[in-house]
Amino acid sequence: MTTKAELYDVIRKPIITEKATMASEYNAVVFEVAMDANKPMIKEAVETLFNVKVKAVNTAVTKGKVKRFKGKLGTRKDVKKAYVTLEAGNTIDVSTGL
Repeated sequence: MTTKAELYDVIRKPIITEKATMASEYNAVVFEVAMDANKPMIKEAVETLFNVKVKAVNTAVTKGKVKRFKGKLGTRKDVKKAYVTLEAGNTIDVSTGL
């Protein structure tokens, strides 16, 4: 059993975009997670923090874009996203604060 602080280190924040809103129609929620988090860790964190049953967890890593910062080339950070599909009857309201 892990502490709540460790679980909040796994799940950073919910992602609210047009694609994430479309995924919510299929009972899925999208979170930004730690880069070293794996699927069992993400499943345990979501089930413990939100008191829901998780059906599946899919992850995707978005590579950071190369952008110019004040004329110099820089790279944005890589972001790992978790698409968490919930069992039927379970919901998470991401519009309220964690």
